[in-house]
Amino acid sequence: TGLDRFRSRDAPAQSYPPPFQHSSEGLTMSGMKKSLVYKFAKGFRGRAKNCHRIARNRVEKSLQHAYKGRKLKKRDNREVWIQKINAGARQHGVSYNRFICALKDSSIGLNRKMLAELAENEPFSFKSLVMEVKPTETTESTQLRDLGYVGMRLGVPNPTISTKKEQEMKSN
Repeated sequence: TGLDRFRSRDAPAQSYPPPFQHSSEGLTMSGMKKSLVYKFAKGFRGRAKNCHRIARNRVEKSLQHAYKGRKLKKRDNREVWIQKINAGARQHGVSYNRFICALKDSSIGLNRKMLAELAENEPFSFKSLVMEVKPTETTESTQLRDLGYVGMRLGVPNPTISTKKEQEMKSN
């Protein structure tokens, strides 16, 4: 057969590997045909577009960058969606994290992409959504939340925190 030249004379007929192996995960750079390498290298500068050895290395690196870029694109889009939702929610007096938490509690199943589209293109629909999940808070709890750590630094007493003496006086 044509493969006899790859086999030693002593080796049995089936024990040698074929002269090339196909990768099950797709094309490898060593197995990629020259024409395909040149097709991917089209537009590269210098000898990287027409010298096979240089083109193969540049194409391999460009495919690595493309793989990483596809992951980064998802991350960047999510950041933009969160910024749009946050801006829309803050117009109606709710922070992003409280809005998302309230959405989950009320089991509204809109993802961030759709919420960002509503916040940007449909402000009245987004407002109705915010008003639907906006928690009804008393003025006292709102003031306590707004004061937070800043209120403690300014010396504003927190009515929910009391000393032992105050508790004893209330119980008597």
